[in-house]
Amino acid sequence: MPLPSFTINLRSLECFRAIIDSGSATAAARELNLTQPAVSRCLSTLEDWVGFELFIRSKGRLIPTDEAMVFYNEVKITLQSVDRISRLALNLHNANFGELRVVSPPSFAEGMLSSAINEFIRKHSDVSITLDSQSVQTALDMVALRAVDCGFAKLPIEHPGLISRPMIAGGTVCAVPKGHKLATLKQISAHDLDDEPLVLLGKGRSSREQINSAFASAKARMRVRIETHTVGAACAFAKGGSGIAIVNELFARQFADESIALVRFRPDVRHEYAFITAKEATMSRVTKEFYEHCLRYFKR
Repeated sequence: MPLPSFTINLRSLECFRAIIDSGSATAAARELNLTQPAVSRCLSTLEDWVGFELFIRSKGRLIPTDEAMVFYNEVKITLQSVDRISRLALNLHNANFGELRVVSPPSFAEGMLSSAINEFIRKHSDVSITLDSQSVQTALDMVALRAVDCGFAKLPIEHPGLISRPMIAGGTVCAVPKGHKLATLKQISAHDLDDEPLVLLGKGRSSREQINSAFASAKARMRVRIETHTVGAACAFAKGGSGIAIVNELFARQFADESIALVRFRPDVRHEYAFITAKEATMSRVTKEFYEHCLRYFKR
């Protein structure tokens, strides 16, 4: 016998499952927040659709038939699948599900960004994140070519394939070994560092050029003892007494402890970072949620 042409509805299946699970139409109505007549109508509609009785009515009780129990097993699986679909849709809507690929310079990834990601995944437990650390140019190219969803890079950024959104900015500090005569100052100038052993980040950076200019203007000797490429390494050398490190304030904070003092360098050398995405791509819901999370996180 062919089934009727109308489409079965989920509410009828939910009522059927609730009646068997709870033992009565009245209890099912309470569970589903429906009236008892509404549950009875759903059951009647379902029986019309399947073409056989699902329950035997006996003294006000509903006793499931053998066919009903076979049907129940399939209905339970179906409704569990519907529940999973509902949760998936909600997670997608709330950016709680998916994959996010992020790239940034190593110093940014090691400190501030890893902390921001830790907080993000606590709120979005079903999002998986891949964090890649690359040189500046490689990171820019990866975002522009959509090899990753987003990234962070230092401003200014000159790349035709990118959209950059300013995210966070800070100044420059001197990481001074504990006990050094300059450790108690409120700020340190290039003049104060005349002939002091220095630990500096590699040549070619715009901030390095500004530091060079500051020493030239002060007519101070720049005695570079160690060149390195990460703030963490520079601070480690300062802690070991190899010299005074002139570093990005934003990154240096995570390495501060009782063995060094972080003293502001003057003139101020600014470090500004932006959230970058591909120009020809629309941010996914997860990427947008991550961007907004980072705005709030770094603002704090």
